[in-house]
Amino acid sequence: MSLSPSAAFDLPPGGVALVGAGPGDPGLLTLNALRALEAAEVVLYDRLVGAGVLALANPAALRIEVGKSAGNHSMPQEQIHALMLEHARAGRRVVRLKGGDPFVFGRGGEELEYLHAHGIPYRVVPGITAAVACAAYAGIPLTHRDHAQSLRLMTAHCRDSVDTLDWASLAQERQTLAVYMGVAALGHLRERLLAAGRDPATPFALVENGSRPEQRVVTGTLDDLAATAQAHAVASPALLILGEVAALAAQLHWFGATPLGPPPAEPALAQAA
Repeated sequence: MSLSPSAAFDLPPGGVALVGAGPGDPGLLTLNALRALEAAEVVLYDRLVGAGVLALANPAALRIEVGKSAGNHSMPQEQIHALMLEHARAGRRVVRLKGGDPFVFGRGGEELEYLHAHGIPYRVVPGITAAVACAAYAGIPLTHRDHAQSLRLMTAHCRDSVDTLDWASLAQERQTLAVYMGVAALGHLRERLLAAGRDPATPFALVENGSRPEQRVVTGTLDDLAATAQAHAVASPALLILGEVAALAAQLHWFGATPLGPPPAEPALAQAA
């Protein structure tokens, strides 16, 4: 059975498509994302876009890495805007390939506003965002009628953004918090949630490199969040899932290695006689 092309993604020459690449597994791309990549003449891609996804792009396309990572902005956002405009005005089909979903902590809104202001035709292809993908690949239902009836997506990429959050609301039980770009702020997150009244025994799961072959899942409770992450040397990219549902990772995991727990406590020193 053949699939007819999607009229919504007949990208015109001089147009830009903001395409969500998902968390890393090429199998999670949408058909429209694949169509856009096959039509691309220029691909501006983020650092976290996997090689398997890039390999699906038009072999003749010019590939330019424009990605950012925590504490390392390799290319300013203004320069990314300028590249999109330069290649679109030259009549090329441009794909702005972004990890996860363009509109979930991906600056896709800023880029679309820029294209609109300069009269550049555009399309948007949603991608599977990290919260959804990492939770699924770790066996964690983000909502569950026995444990969580709501889901909060938040970012903690810098201290200023963390300090503006409504901590009293975030500390409520029976909800799931999915925290993007929070590895460097785990200690601060723990302190603020505990101070706002969140139970120290609230389960967490850190999903590192979600959906990729090297995926790791580290679990524990809010009280030992920062210490456990440090003990296992958790590094970006990693998504924090905090809430009662995170405890299900130990039972329901299906992808990659068995989740890691807190390191064993060191034995107490024998008291001198």
